[in-house]
Amino acid sequence: MMEWALVILFGVAVLLFILSFIKTDSIKVDKQLEQFASTFGEEVNQLQEKIRKIEIDAEITAQETGILAGSSEQRLLLREVLDLHKRGYSFESIALKTQQSENEIERLLTPYIKTNNERRNVANDI
Repeated sequence: MMEWALVILFGVAVLLFILSFIKTDSIKVDKQLEQFASTFGEEVNQLQEKIRKIEIDAEITAQETGILAGSSEQRLLLREVLDLHKRGYSFESIALKTQQSENEIERLLTPYIKTNNERRNVANDI
């Protein structure tokens, strides 16, 4: 009787030992998946940011065709102003964020707002 109890206890110990390795492996896999998802999410965010900048740069370039582009600082300011405008910020909010006057913000955005309104009118005419 005692022998059977020892055999059963030994069998249970071996089973628990094997299960502990399986559990450890699944925890490692979970951590790896979590790390992969986090890295993937960061990369997607970086790509979306780059795409948004490229779209804004393309719009700036289209507007400045035939005109010498301003300094890189001016282009960065224009990019930021356009980005904020496209995200729905008011002229006043954009002026506060960029530390520019509202008149300067309006001057910077006027060619792009006019272009967008003209596009809508052309689309409606078709």
